Amino acid sequence: MSENTAAEFAEEDGLAVVRLHRPALDRQAKEELLAALRRAAASRTARAVLLLGSDKAFCVGQDLAEHARALAEDREGALETVREHYNPIVLALEDIGVPVVVGIGGAAVGAGLGLALAGDVRVAARRARFGTAFTGIGLASDSGLAARLVRCLGQARAMELMLLGTVFGAERALDLGLVTEVVDDDAWAERAEEVARELAAGPTAAYAAAKRQVRSAAVGGRGLPELLEEEAGDQVRLGATDDHVGAVEAFTAKRRPVFRGR
Repeated sequence: MSENTAAEFAEEDGLAVVRLHRPALDRQAKEELLAALRRAAASRTARAVLLLGSDKAFCVGQDLAEHARALAEDREGALETVREHYNPIVLALEDIGVPVVVGIGGAAVGAGLGLALAGDVRVAARRARFGTAFTGIGLASDSGLAARLVRCLGQARAMELMLLGTVFGAERALDLGLVTEVVDDDAWAERAEEVARELAAGPTAAYAAAKRQVRSAAVGGRGLPELLEEEAGDQVRLGATDDHVGAVEAFTAKRRPVFRGR
């Protein structure tokens, strides 16, 4: 890895790892993160994705020094980075059909919190800190943060976090349901990888369908008959996979199933 690398992609044994090396997102970091996430989404061999930051921070959102220069040069165009970078990054995360585990070693605020919530499972260090941050600099939100907070917490709690912008710790994030697990500060990366590898060994097609079903239900606007039909279609398709047939055979034989993602 070059010392100037801001984000990188690697894949080994069915696990794709996307790692951010800078806590604040300048243009280079955004472009390299987007490229890495698109590689993860396009991979035909990755069975899970692990998204990591550093011990210091998962991600604190926009690099404000770069943003200040952009405002000085073109106040009206400075925020076009949302359409150019942040929206594509979130959509690339959404396009990943396999489970996405997010390891949070430090701060996850602003757009960084939005990116963390775009994952499926979040493992946080006890020292991790969270916050929406946007109103503190006179903005609302981007990176899908408001919508995900409403889906996770409901309107009242999401409004509190968005308007007050209070920074809170990992234990409160766990109580709110924003993270899945809190571990010791020296164990977050190892535990996140362990969870990701557990998922990589699971039924990939079933995970993809489960992710789609949860998202469909969370978005709302669809009636129960439509959701039931989606579930029925998924079960018929998944019921014909080797993973399902093999798992049922393993259950009846009282042995552990082995999933091969097909």
